[in-house]
Amino acid sequence: MEPSFTPIELSFPLPKHPHLTVHAHLTFMEACAMVHLTTTDLGDAEGARPPMGSFVYAMPDMRDERNVISTALSTLGSSIDYATRMAKILARKMRRPVYVGCSMNFAGSTAEEEMEGFTAIVNQIVQKWNPRSCLP
Repeated sequence: MEPSFTPIELSFPLPKHPHLTVHAHLTFMEACAMVHLTTTDLGDAEGARPPMGSFVYAMPDMRDERNVISTALSTLGSSIDYATRMAKILARKMRRPVYVGCSMNFAGSTAEEEMEGFTAIVNQIVQKWNPRSCLP
């Protein structure tokens, strides 16, 4: 059985910020997962495109499951930390390499609200991931 290359697309408002919507494009493959994240705001102009953002690769250390190795493949100052954290957490939870593209913008939110949003995004992605669908 070949893994499905049909992406899963999610769109949901952030907790405490109903005007800020997260858009996730997920592709789960046999050997890795690809996750692309961005946000839109009600105040954004119609058709406005967010910047490319950062792109990070992370893979779990098979000897120590708490350790994750990551490298930035493309960086944009405002999103590199968020992309790296997301890639490391997903690689640890999924126990497989993960590519994360991130152009999320949390301008105007507090650190607490940003962390709640981060947790909600991780939970939504892990909920959609089914390891059995990625097996040959």
